[in-house]
Amino acid sequence: MTKLVHSIRTLKDIVDQSLIKTGLFIGGRWSSGDEKFPVLNPATEQILCEVTSANIDDANLAITCAQKAWPSYRQSLPDLRYLYLSKWAALIENNLEDLALLLTLEQGKPLAEALGEVAFAQRYAIWYAEQAKRIEGHTVAPHADNLELLVEKIPVGIGAAITPWNFPASMVTRKLAPALAAGCPVVLKPSEDTPLIAAALIELLHRAGLPAGVVNLLPTSREQAPALGKVFTSSNCIKKISFTGSAYVGKQLLRQAAGQVQRVSMELGGNAPSIIFEDADLQSAVDHVCATKFRNAGQVCIATNRILVHRSIFPAFIQLLQAKISMLVPGNGLTPGVTLGPVINQRALDRIHNLVIKAQEQGAKVLCGGVRLDQSGYFYAPTLITDVLPENCLFKEEIFGPVAAVSVFDTESEAITLANNSQCGLAAYFYSENANRCRRVSQALEAGMVGQNCSAMTNERMPFGGLKQSGIGSEGGVEGIEEWLDTRFHCRAYAN
Repeated sequence: MTKLVHSIRTLKDIVDQSLIKTGLFIGGRWSSGDEKFPVLNPATEQILCEVTSANIDDANLAITCAQKAWPSYRQSLPDLRYLYLSKWAALIENNLEDLALLLTLEQGKPLAEALGEVAFAQRYAIWYAEQAKRIEGHTVAPHADNLELLVEKIPVGIGAAITPWNFPASMVTRKLAPALAAGCPVVLKPSEDTPLIAAALIELLHRAGLPAGVVNLLPTSREQAPALGKVFTSSNCIKKISFTGSAYVGKQLLRQAAGQVQRVSMELGGNAPSIIFEDADLQSAVDHVCATKFRNAGQVCIATNRILVHRSIFPAFIQLLQAKISMLVPGNGLTPGVTLGPVINQRALDRIHNLVIKAQEQGAKVLCGGVRLDQSGYFYAPTLITDVLPENCLFKEEIFGPVAAVSVFDTESEAITLANNSQCGLAAYFYSENANRCRRVSQALEAGMVGQNCSAMTNERMPFGGLKQSGIGSEGGVEGIEEWLDTRFHCRAYAN
């Protein structure tokens, strides 16, 4: 990490200034406009820069450019798509440190986490470069002797991708890489809180030689975002919507997309339980729970949201967890030793604190934290709360912040009932050394991803997606590229 200087605080300290783009990318070129919105550093509350806000006309132009690029790109050879994505991955690796610095400046996560995320983003590009060459069809035994039956996979068409602010680098590559590998142009709208890392990644994709119009970038303000969403869902040219964000917005997009019968992929958040059974390796369980709870200040869709602990080990578990939490170091992500960054903005900070207050009014007890930190930036103290009953707001709602909420249970069946007592089903974790119990519990949990005695369970080779109201479809793995492919059947008759 030779470039990393921990006194860095502004965009001017990024080594490669050409990576900092504050405009729109449409039809293969960068442009700016009169309407702009500020991008803040959540650790300092200072404005980093102002970014052009795309409007409805810009969105329509981006779709037009993607439409022009579609006929040629859909017919491009898989080896060529492999080449574009491989070059993109190499450029990401070559600019890893600058990208990580940019990510920490606008998102706030500690630099070590930012470096990990950018590396993760690169792995999606590598994985889907290879998957471009593995798109396969098949033949079927004919029902008549003069027929040939073939099934092929073809690109869905032009897609609109909407990415969140909590993992703004890896979400870009996780959506764009499979689309590009499949042969689909994309119009990308990043979160208004983190447009800079998305723009830097698009600039690197442009340098990789991707044809004009195949990818277009539309940063826009929070106020303008719903209008762009309507443009996407009302367009006859957009064949797929890929969205990661809140359930509220996702449901709106689903209703709108129904009008054009657009294909959708939705990842709408979670309410992940972590069950700690009496036969768990207690210290290991505490370490894993703390990792899943406080990574990225708790702003993770698969973060532990409800900690369910067997009554017999509750005192010991709480003692170990509180000790672990006390070791967290809140602060600016560019400061050495910091392990807990800020939450993304003032709205998030207020929401988290209001949840904690409401939880206490409903009978929960704060053992540590429970306050905003008295310093600049959107910092909330790492918090531990017990006596969280199923009717408590912390049990029902996704916290999305550095607040650990603990409940107790007495039996395995009760733990499973509590864990499944949610409309969400994205991720679930449990800790036990009993092999038979592990099999039973893993089968009973209603979640799209289940972690047994582990916390870091996701990677580019596995599908990421949930059950129930946590979304539709999967990203990552071979399943991720299937979301961008349609199935077509050919029946060919020949003379006898």
